Amino acid sequence: MNNQTKTLVECPTCRKQVEWSDKSPYRPFCSKRCQLIDLGEWAAEEHRIADKEISEQDLWSGDDKLNFSGKNS
Repeated sequence: MNNQTKTLVECPTCRKQVEWSDKSPYRPFCSKRCQLIDLGEWAAEEHRIADKEISEQDLWSGDDKLNFSGKNS
């Protein structure tokens, strides 16, 4: 008897159920097509990781909050 249960996740692109195992090489995506669609959306800047909003005033203030590379000094 198999004591392991299958873990299913939802494909972020098409919402199809995908088994989270070595049987699914594109996990969490169901296919290479869905993986490439998602990559294209990131490349087109349709997705982004939320961060603290930086105003133009923050960028140009003399407080030295950010250096030219955009990293905290």
